[in-house]
Amino acid sequence: MAEKETENIEECTHDCSTCGLNCPSKEQESLAFKANPMSNVKKVIAVVSGKGGVGKSLVTSMLAILTSRNGYNGAILDADVTGPSIPRIFGVGGKQVTGSEDGMFPVESDGGVRLMSVNLLLENETQPVVWRGPVIAGVVKQFWTDVCWGDVDYMYVDMPPGTGDVPLTVFQSLPIDGIIIVTSPQDLVSMIVEKAVNMAKLMNIPILGMVENYSYVTCPDCKRQIPVFGESRAREVADKYGIELLAKLPVDPDIAKLCDKGKLELMENDYLDQAFERIVAKLDTKN
Repeated sequence: MAEKETENIEECTHDCSTCGLNCPSKEQESLAFKANPMSNVKKVIAVVSGKGGVGKSLVTSMLAILTSRNGYNGAILDADVTGPSIPRIFGVGGKQVTGSEDGMFPVESDGGVRLMSVNLLLENETQPVVWRGPVIAGVVKQFWTDVCWGDVDYMYVDMPPGTGDVPLTVFQSLPIDGIIIVTSPQDLVSMIVEKAVNMAKLMNIPILGMVENYSYVTCPDCKRQIPVFGESRAREVADKYGIELLAKLPVDPDIAKLCDKGKLELMENDYLDQAFERIVAKLDTKN
């Protein structure tokens, strides 16, 4: 019996709708909720990390902006309910979400990225969300089932840190096509990545790659790259877990200023251009 289950896993195409095999993926697929009838989301990518403060929201936002710039329809589902920062990064906020009998409509940024976040449902963005885990997980699920997303080529889910209620809900309830792991150069990065890798394996979700943030600062005079948070171990960690290192992001004051002003869509850097191309290529290969 164990040998048969192993064969099933090895033969898995990750497309349960056309698969006749009996495997754990079937059980996971059966838990997935259907999207709103007015949504046609082709690919869903979760941006994760084992700890907070590593830049998941920044990576999520930059990828969504590149999605729009490359002629695709991009969207962000902000699953970090208690610490939402996506609206501020895009310069939208306040109670802006509208709806009809069909459901809620996402707010669209100046650059055409569709956004849904709890901060778009609050009168004041500093109003705390003091809810228990199951309630928060229910809100994230509603962002999938009750929002009329329209036609979306790539949706990015900005995840809260860790492996708690919300990540579990997202992995079980949404048709995640892959995850991107965001890390930093600190010594505990290996443990953080391993947690994310193990959860992805547990949920049978492909890992699209890893992005290291805060990798270096570029000296404004000599242009030397200075590893202010320690020497990068990104390549070593990526190789250890068989993950592709998609990019290494510097500490860039210009990016920080744009985020603070809600103008990240004006970014001119190419830090994630190649990473985006490789992500698209990987997802196209899955089709």
